Amino acid sequence: MSTVVLGLGNVLLGDEGAGVHAARILLREMKNGEAQILEVGTAILNALPALENAKRVIIMDAMQAQGHPGSVYRIDLKDCSGSGCIASMHGFDIFRVLALNGLNKVPETVVFGVEPDHIGWSLELSGPVANALPVMLQAVKREIG
Repeated sequence: MSTVVLGLGNVLLGDEGAGVHAARILLREMKNGEAQILEVGTAILNALPALENAKRVIIMDAMQAQGHPGSVYRIDLKDCSGSGCIASMHGFDIFRVLALNGLNKVPETVVFGVEPDHIGWSLELSGPVANALPVMLQAVKREIG
C-alpha cells in the first residue's frame, strides 16, 4: 500500500506550522520505504505528483476544534467540512488538491491535527503544541502500520 504523509502549515505563524514540524521529525525517525513523507508547508500543490499514486494519505496540520491547546485529533477526511477542518492559510485546501489529481477515486485520507495555542508571527511552537507533537507522531506511526 502506498502511503503519503503530508506535513501542512506555515512555520512563520507559530502553531500554524505544527504539521511541518511534525513532518521534519517523522523524516528523521522513519525508515525509508515505510511511507513517503513530504514537508509541504503551504505549497500543497507540490504534493500532486505524490498523490497521483497514493492509496492512502495522512495529513498532519494545526486543527482548530475548540479543544484545549495541544489536543490531538484524528478525523477521516470524509468527516471534515471544507477548509474549516484544517486550520490553515494554505492557498488550496486538501479537497481541491485531491480533486486536481485526476483520479476517479479519492485515496483513503485521514487528518491528524493538533489544537493550536498561538497562531501569530513566530518560528516556535507554543509549549502545549510542542509537547503534543510526540503524541501525534506516535498516532501517525501507528496509522502507517
